[in-house]
Amino acid sequence: MATSDRALREHLLYLLRGGGAHLDFESAVKDLPEELRGKRPARGPHSPWEILEHMRIAQWDILEFSRKPAHVSPDFPSGYWPREQAPPSREAWNETIRAFQDDLKSMQKLVEDESRDLFAKIPHGEGQTLLREALLVADHNAYHLGELVLVRRLLEAWG
Repeated sequence: MATSDRALREHLLYLLRGGGAHLDFESAVKDLPEELRGKRPARGPHSPWEILEHMRIAQWDILEFSRKPAHVSPDFPSGYWPREQAPPSREAWNETIRAFQDDLKSMQKLVEDESRDLFAKIPHGEGQTLLREALLVADHNAYHLGELVLVRRLLEAWG
């Protein structure tokens, strides 16, 4: 493998793992009191649960699109947001965290797989590449992790 390809993969993995100026996922969800997980701040459009579940759904969709030709994406935008403001249970919150982490690791494995050409068009797509999809995951996650921290600050549950 060319040195430049290896370097690009390492940079992508660094982003996906929350490197650089990005906050890592575990820090953003750590120690959030259960009673605040479904609470929206004053004039805030989303609760921590809504943000977390949206992140999970969007990341899952990008991952599945990247690796499965038969994948069907949810309706946009309604299919990318939970219907409920609060998690139905502590287990649902924990399961969403676990699923998010598992899917993020799966995306990282796709990037690590040297047999996959980062620049090749995904055959069942409309010009997308694995590079684009990995950057999309990193960008989307960074945006919503920042949003989650802001919501936590507004709920006085950060720092």
